[in-house]
Amino acid sequence: MEKMTGHPRLYRRGATYYHRAAIPVDIKSTYPKTEETFSLKTSNYQQALKLVRIAAAETDSKFEKHRRQIALQTRPYIDELSDNQIKRLGEMYFASRLDEDEETRLEGFYDPDDVNAELHPTPRPTFDEYSELGEAMTEDNKHNYARGKADPFFIGEAEDILSWDGVDIHLSPTSSSLKKLARELQAASIRAAKSIKARNEGEVVETPSSAAMAPIGSTTIKLSAAIEQWADEKARTTWVPKTEKEHRIWMIHFVDIAGDHPINEYTKAHGRAFKNVLLNLPPNWTKHTAIASLPIEQAAAKAKELSIKPMSEKNVNKLIGFVGSFWNWAEDNYDDAPLNPLKGLKIKLRADVREERDPFTTEELNTIFRAPLFTGCKSEREWKSSGALTMRESGRFWVPLIALFTGARLGEIIQLYVEDVREENGILHFDINKHGDDKRLKNANSKRIIPVHAELINFGLLRHIETQKKAKSQRLFPDLPMGYDGYYSSPFSKFFNNFLIACGVRHPKNAFHSFRHSFEDACRDSDISKEIMDALQGHGEHGMSKRYGKGYFLVKLNEAMAKLHYRSLDLSHLKDTRD
Repeated sequence: MEKMTGHPRLYRRGATYYHRAAIPVDIKSTYPKTEETFSLKTSNYQQALKLVRIAAAETDSKFEKHRRQIALQTRPYIDELSDNQIKRLGEMYFASRLDEDEETRLEGFYDPDDVNAELHPTPRPTFDEYSELGEAMTEDNKHNYARGKADPFFIGEAEDILSWDGVDIHLSPTSSSLKKLARELQAASIRAAKSIKARNEGEVVETPSSAAMAPIGSTTIKLSAAIEQWADEKARTTWVPKTEKEHRIWMIHFVDIAGDHPINEYTKAHGRAFKNVLLNLPPNWTKHTAIASLPIEQAAAKAKELSIKPMSEKNVNKLIGFVGSFWNWAEDNYDDAPLNPLKGLKIKLRADVREERDPFTTEELNTIFRAPLFTGCKSEREWKSSGALTMRESGRFWVPLIALFTGARLGEIIQLYVEDVREENGILHFDINKHGDDKRLKNANSKRIIPVHAELINFGLLRHIETQKKAKSQRLFPDLPMGYDGYYSSPFSKFFNNFLIACGVRHPKNAFHSFRHSFEDACRDSDISKEIMDALQGHGEHGMSKRYGKGYFLVKLNEAMAKLHYRSLDLSHLKDTRD
């Protein structure tokens, strides 16, 4: 074979020109050939020079594809493709089919009436042959697609597209995603055939731009880096410091258990490993001397060995939710992210293990509201001991009473502004809203209006409001600080827990939230409809106020509130008798 000048891969054997290339050293040991040599099927030197350049580019592309395949074989498999990945691969395949069609048209069809047709270096179909072949293949494809038949051709196409430039996904051969991808490519082929037919009829159909071919394979981003992006985004939008801290801590624990890998390498097995650790881990495990200094996996194993009681199933589900929320976000933000490894792993709780709070009993309520905090204490610090100091200017006095007569959540009450106690149509009411940087609501229905019960006025609430107005205070209870976690409820919850202990009424099933359940019981005892009770508590008022009209609905709520009473509860001693 004689080497020719003009191109390093151009050779001639007899009268015919050939492409000839040695296999690059880095893939020589794994490449199936010893060299890439093939005929250019021309004896014309100028034609051969053009063809060898094309052949060289195609061969280099083949070498690069082999490199990618070898690299993929050394990487771990991923078990599943996301729905987004499958869709994107279908778009890429559709674009490639139209691109191939455009190249065929640029090359031109065989025309027997063209005197120069025989000079073309490669065989070409006529236009009619090309159209008929395409239509026959499409009919067969549509027949299989309609019947859900897995076409071996598209299984092969699915395996091939995973190694395309910008994809490079190492999918497990047993993955159920392979069949899903093959069906998506089948559908893309049918859509492409429709566009090609339109071109055959003279319609202008553009090939999708290269943007549709954007890389969708491994981003190589590691889990730890993705966590930082996720946490930064959430902290900027919806999280308060406490939420950020909790989510970060448990994602770090997930990394400790599952390792820090590119995000496309995580599977259900990593999710199960995390769940298994949680099932053996005690609550507040870092405070257990015997396991506090151990890594989380070892701590869980040691706790099981020592028969330390593990955390509740409800808490396990909560932590699975923390980590699962990251993977849901990752699936939306990274093309190669796997399906949520924690999906479906939450424990199905039995009805009798729900950790709901009990309402306060009448005896407990009488005890609470006859404590020194409400009848007179020594000082703000010595609120447990009886004395002459009345606490009517403190949120500690008012917040439990407002909870008792509104059913509102702790945070909703403490964050009230002075201007949130309003009057409309002669009805004084609390406006529960989030109009303020320091305000938060649980959901959309939490935004509501609650008439002020007559008892709160008897206790002196109006005097407290006037005091705060004169002091030019924005907040109704300025003495109750926000916690370091960004919630007003956190410091008060700790105080109120100690208060219940001091009163002798604390038990595992009660807390401040028990006021909310006591309010529900009182509504039922007072023949207040569930519809109105839900509206007062923030379960349904948002839609109802639209149905009735806000002004009219406030009247209906006020009528219900006038009926509210607590049987056998004596709060007469709290009436404000000051001049």
